[in-house]
Amino acid sequence: MNLSKYIDHTFLKADGKKEDIDKLISEAKEFDFKTVCINPSFIEYAVEELRDSDVEVCTVIGFPLGAMSTESKIFEARDAVEKGASEVDMVINIGMLKDRNLDYVKSEIKAIKNACKNRVLKVIIETALLTEEEIKLASQAVIDGGGDFVKTSTGFSTRGASVEDVKIIKGVVGNSCMIKASGGIRTHEDMMKMIEAGADRIGASAGKVLLG
Repeated sequence: MNLSKYIDHTFLKADGKKEDIDKLISEAKEFDFKTVCINPSFIEYAVEELRDSDVEVCTVIGFPLGAMSTESKIFEARDAVEKGASEVDMVINIGMLKDRNLDYVKSEIKAIKNACKNRVLKVIIETALLTEEEIKLASQAVIDGGGDFVKTSTGFSTRGASVEDVKIIKGVVGNSCMIKASGGIRTHEDMMKMIEAGADRIGASAGKVLLG
């Protein structure tokens, strides 16, 4: 098991400076992480800096609330892909999910997957704000909308991922799509518990610590 390739090495703080991204990129190269996960304004810079490595660039759209229009998310997704992002992490419209407007949620995921072309789309459902039933509904919506991953959290809500969240999602998605656990994963033990529960990817700012 190559643990380094489970990790999206992440820096998404609003006050992030170039030196923060440089540090993230340097660590990602050193430890051979799967991606750096960064805000969209740094995509082109990160792509250039990682050109001679096999570390990819992941970015976020509709982040962190997910409550903007579908059209604005589509624009963000297209822009991210044009600038060189290999993977896109989008936030669903959580209010629409809670209103049981599942057609809206599914069609938005589908539209953004289209905009991403052949890139990987991870769909953030923000489990901290959902009941168990809503986690299940959201996970099914990701499958129906063609998302490649269900992602637990933005890391900016009331809590991050839990092992129980991952187990609930896995019970719905099976092998239909993958799972990214993110938010609050700070130790090697935390990461291994998430992987054992069914996570295929880990989003964390403490990537090098997770390797143990």
